[in-house]
Amino acid sequence: MSEIQYVSKEGLEKLKQDLHFIKYVERPRITNAIAEARDKGDLSENAEYDAAKEEQGQLEFKISQLEHTLANARVIDNSMIDTSRVSIMCKVKVKNHNVGNVAEYRLVSETEANLKESKISIKSAIAQGLMGKIVGDVVNISVPAGVVKLEILEIGL
Repeated sequence: MSEIQYVSKEGLEKLKQDLHFIKYVERPRITNAIAEARDKGDLSENAEYDAAKEEQGQLEFKISQLEHTLANARVIDNSMIDTSRVSIMCKVKVKNHNVGNVAEYRLVSETEANLKESKISIKSAIAQGLMGKIVGDVVNISVPAGVVKLEILEIGL
């Protein structure tokens, strides 16, 4: 059974755009590269042909993954999110007691995670440690660098 991927409306559109780009821009480019390499003669010693075929295999795998993700994607309606507890799509402001700084994260699906935008995957250690908690809770979360102590200051959308 496939795992459902919960995504935002924007995340779903991004997945669709990525799939469209790969299928209708990248796939034809690689097909042309294979044809050009094939025209150069002996395929048994043609590194360009081998590289293009390898790239084609990776691209087809990526297309398959994106199609699978889209088939199992479910858009989350923000109006249905309970912000009294940390859950997917919530924005959480936390205080790191180890270093004293405050950070804000949005908990998103794996496909939407982007640390530069402060979007962390719900499968990450920090998100898992925050899930279900309420404002004022202090949690100790094991991360690769050790244990981080976070206090939940705010939960919102």
